[in-house]
Amino acid sequence: MKKRIGILTAGGDCPGLNAAIRGVTRAAYEMFDAEIIGIHDGYRGLIEGDYQIMKRSDFSGILTQGGTILGTARTPFRNMRVIGEDKVDKVAAMKKTYKNLKLDCLVTLGGNGTHKTANLLSEEGLNVIGLPKTIDNDLYGTDFTFGFHTAMDIATEVIDRIHTTAASHGRCMVIEIMGNKAGWLTLYSGVAGGADVILIPEIPYDISKVAKVVEARAKSNKGFTIIAVAEGAMDKEEAKLKKKEREAKRAAEHFSSSAYVAKQLQELVGVEARAVVPGHIQRGGSPNAYDRVLSTQFGVHAAELIRDGVFGVTVALKGNTIGHNALKDIAGVPKLVPEDDQMINIAKRIGISFGD
Repeated sequence: MKKRIGILTAGGDCPGLNAAIRGVTRAAYEMFDAEIIGIHDGYRGLIEGDYQIMKRSDFSGILTQGGTILGTARTPFRNMRVIGEDKVDKVAAMKKTYKNLKLDCLVTLGGNGTHKTANLLSEEGLNVIGLPKTIDNDLYGTDFTFGFHTAMDIATEVIDRIHTTAASHGRCMVIEIMGNKAGWLTLYSGVAGGADVILIPEIPYDISKVAKVVEARAKSNKGFTIIAVAEGAMDKEEAKLKKKEREAKRAAEHFSSSAYVAKQLQELVGVEARAVVPGHIQRGGSPNAYDRVLSTQFGVHAAELIRDGVFGVTVALKGNTIGHNALKDIAGVPKLVPEDDQMINIAKRIGISFGD
């Protein structure tokens, strides 16, 4: 009996989405009679009935391709049950599209928001399987998400390249790494890139302690300092504010986290500090070998779950094993960097400061 599988990519793009799509579809074609329905631009396509019936050839040559062949969009979970000016009941519309397409399963590739909506649809009676993607690596229940390692490679290369210009000019360079709530990407790329200071959202920093690192390096004739700062990093005073107050403060001052740290250091130490924001470069381009393999593993396991009739779950990497978690157990649960994380301890033992 033919299984009709809907597949969508939601939220921010990242390297590995196409590799995961390929893994799901190629494994499905091999294991059972499958028909794939590609849903455009994430949940927006499911709401509006924007889709296409895919052919096997559509999944050829996409293993190394960045982005997503299906398109993606952000449809915030908080708005899913809100009926706006368009008078559209989004949940009812998604269920209607699912039913009209006679889907046997919906596969959703995305991060935290995507998984919350996937769980909502599962609770509404749809057969849903999630695949965890995000360069932030902040999805609970999986050791790594696909997209993270490629972004880490890119961020590390940025830090590597900044090293040479920082050394040449004797500057303090503050490099802003993506990660608004979780600091995994900044932590790992900071260690890999040889940063002197790493600032992440989970550990509010004391700028005076960061300044001491800059001064100590200057006195030891190092001449330059490399600071990796997550976009969501905050100092101890900002940490006392509510999120909206903190965002309003930054908006009023027109400061990104890197520009704010650079300004603070210039005022405290008088050092020439420059902010560098690689931005969306970190989430673009071809996936590295690790993410191609992980995406394929995740995709194949999703196809196995479809074959076995196991739904309401999301695929996960646990140790060296590909498994899965119940959507209801992980949806809306962020995976933040604990202060006693092994990588933080390793970083501190080689002299990296976290400004704490």
